[in-house]
Amino acid sequence: MTVPVWVLLGFAFWTLITLLGSVGVYRWGRILTGRAGLNEFPADVPHGSDWYRRAMRAHANCVENLPVYAAIVVAIIASGVQSKTLDVLAIILLVARVFQTITHIAFEPTNTMVGVRFAFYFTQLVCLFWMGITVAILA
Repeated sequence: MTVPVWVLLGFAFWTLITLLGSVGVYRWGRILTGRAGLNEFPADVPHGSDWYRRAMRAHANCVENLPVYAAIVVAIIASGVQSKTLDVLAIILLVARVFQTITHIAFEPTNTMVGVRFAFYFTQLVCLFWMGITVAILA
């Protein structure tokens, strides 16, 4: 497997880890201790602690961005392009994704922390654009 494909797999696992390690722990902790029922987590109604709501948004953000990266990996595979630049950008993207998620969940959304979180997201955007342009040029 190529580095971008390994990173795609890592991104998918990170998305699952984010879901299970935050939203899942919160919900099942409340359900198993009798503090909530299975039906007390409607998607369209804000509920839970601030931490829990941030975790839900962080997971949703992973889910929203995973298909974009997957589309670029499909283009890489379909074109047969291999490049150290693509490998490095893919790794940077995953590292930035992990730190963005951690920052989103672990810290209150002060101006400073939102700025830090956005810097990690912006890094991912740069990587995605750069990877897409690299594939288009080298294909």
